Amino acid sequence: MRQTIADKLTAAYAPSVLNVIDESDRHAGHGGWREGGETHFRVQIASSAFEGMNRLARHRAINDLLAEELANGVHALALEIRSDSEPDPRAA
Repeated sequence: MRQTIADKLTAAYAPSVLNVIDESDRHAGHGGWREGGETHFRVQIASSAFEGMNRLARHRAINDLLAEELANGVHALALEIRSDSEPDPRAA
């Protein structure tokens, strides 16, 4: 599932930064968790495609792109989205 998410995001947005992190182990026993993981992900992405889009539009675009994955096993998706012209908040 992690690779599928990464592949779809790469094809759609040609990101300059992309990290797809499986955080399922942090949610063991919580809703939507299942043995073997691949249920809870964090996506960190930067792309010029997000230039001029507000936060809600960016989230909707990624959720729409990953609708099949969200309907078939991905329970939670934490999104950190920025355009290439925005500074990386993690670098501060």
